[in-house]
Amino acid sequence: MSNSKKFLSTVVIGIIALVLEFGFQQNQAAFWLVAIVGGIMTISMLIGMIKTLRSGKYGVDILAITAIVATLLVGEYWASLMVLIMLTGGDSLEDYASHQASRELRSLLDNSPRIAHRIEGEEISDLAVEEVQVGDMIMVKPGELVPVDGRVVMGESFVDESSLTGESKPIEKKVSDELMSGSINGDAALRFKVTKAAKDSQYQTLVKLVKESEAKPAHFVRLADRYAVPFTIIAYLIGGIAWFVSKDPVRFAEVLVVASPCPLILAAPVALVAGMSRSSRNGIVVKTGTTIEKLARAKSIAFDKTGTLTEGKLSVEEIMVASNDFSKEELMVYAASGEQESSHILARSLVAYAKEKGDTLYPVSKLEEITGQGIQADVNGKKIRVGKASFVGSTIELSNQQTAVYVSLEDQYIGYITFTDIVRKESADTIKALNELGINKTIMLTGDHKSIANQIASEVGISEVHAECLPEEKINVLKDLDETDRPAIMVGDGVNDAPALAIADIGIAMGAHGSTAASESADAVILKDDLSRVSEAVRLSQDTMRIARQSVLIGIVICVVLMLIASTGVIPALLGAALQEVIDTVSILSALRARKDR
Repeated sequence: MSNSKKFLSTVVIGIIALVLEFGFQQNQAAFWLVAIVGGIMTISMLIGMIKTLRSGKYGVDILAITAIVATLLVGEYWASLMVLIMLTGGDSLEDYASHQASRELRSLLDNSPRIAHRIEGEEISDLAVEEVQVGDMIMVKPGELVPVDGRVVMGESFVDESSLTGESKPIEKKVSDELMSGSINGDAALRFKVTKAAKDSQYQTLVKLVKESEAKPAHFVRLADRYAVPFTIIAYLIGGIAWFVSKDPVRFAEVLVVASPCPLILAAPVALVAGMSRSSRNGIVVKTGTTIEKLARAKSIAFDKTGTLTEGKLSVEEIMVASNDFSKEELMVYAASGEQESSHILARSLVAYAKEKGDTLYPVSKLEEITGQGIQADVNGKKIRVGKASFVGSTIELSNQQTAVYVSLEDQYIGYITFTDIVRKESADTIKALNELGINKTIMLTGDHKSIANQIASEVGISEVHAECLPEEKINVLKDLDETDRPAIMVGDGVNDAPALAIADIGIAMGAHGSTAASESADAVILKDDLSRVSEAVRLSQDTMRIARQSVLIGIVICVVLMLIASTGVIPALLGAALQEVIDTVSILSALRARKDR
């Protein structure tokens, strides 16, 4: 039975008991009705409490159980009924609060794309998203959701990616631009080639993450557990002393009735679910409440370099010609023209650089890609080769610490072009923000050369560098961290980061353009291509935990004050049970502050 049904059933039983006692003067019937319902509820709570104790956790349900039993034993059955209404009402309120707090996460599921329009020749047919294959040609109509990830081959449109990346303004998409599933097309139809099957596409990955976060709710009761034992002891102590001094067992029941365990049971989980919801609005999907607690206490952080601290795309650094027969501009135009139909990362960087400079590229024909060597093609009626030094016939070769392509025209070596990885503009500010949040140990883990890694580390302010690392070496660095440096965060985006993300105390994946494997291994996923979301995730987690602690302590302080007052006999058991609802409401409203951006 759901908590709301339990609550409604208890209220109905209470109304019947009221009618029996005050309408028909059937006091005994009203007592037995409440006692039977109270007994059934108490037994079900007792079973739940035993399960909790068996799992190695200590619950505070024993206070509520003792309060129900004690009030029934001293004949205060209306107080018992109020405690029952309070408990079932509190659970219903928690469900409602959790539902409200996590609706942003669930809205992803509600908007999941289900149909795709496949183009075969001149015919367009509708099929389920799951049936779409990599390489299919798909049309997305104006106003429709993009069903799977792909690359635009025809059309231009503005696309709304806000549900995925948090970016509020629509993004212009042209031929060869990437489309993410779950984004909303603007006012013009687009045709695109599918690059990922539905199960691997961006939106479906997010849906999977949301399902995980709902299947593994904020099972975090550690905060509550810290206070549960002393709170229970204080309640029994105040009640026992009141009974001993007054020689009246009713006084013990009156104290326990106001000893509401609900601030402990409700406040922390509600705050955590609210914090998860707030994170999702800020472009961060956090899978569990436990992740929020760990993020708030994190002491160290490790970053992958390429695609995380850097943009993961190379920029032309230097153009060197072999003789005065060619200018730098001519060398660039020929190289970019030859590479314009290649999908290699260096080819894309060359073409992007040439277009940025306003160069007009020559048509390319007879393009042939030689694996591990480079490309050869006909450009402007001349045979061109772009690739390794040995492939183009160059006698000059730079050290392997520099990324370069060499160019020959009509079998004559004409020069080389070097590349550099672009450091994200927000990297340095992110490291500074993390330091200010109390994370002083910052580590770079990269497979790149030591000199390049050290240069980037000094540029962004990272304190420790581990270069030329294989995936297993990254894992060892994280495993060997001291306890004083834990919990430790790992941030990465590639398939090779997935094992490190899984082994870290908290794995954060850059999911906007990163690999699906990395996102699945991580505890949190950054949806926006923005590294500053990492420091924002830590800040939001710290804020959420502060609110959770405040909410628990506010409830406990009110409870202890009311217990002390109740021990004097001033608060009747029935009024004490009603006051519990006030305590619960205050705690939950305080916890829901974690939803709001400040």
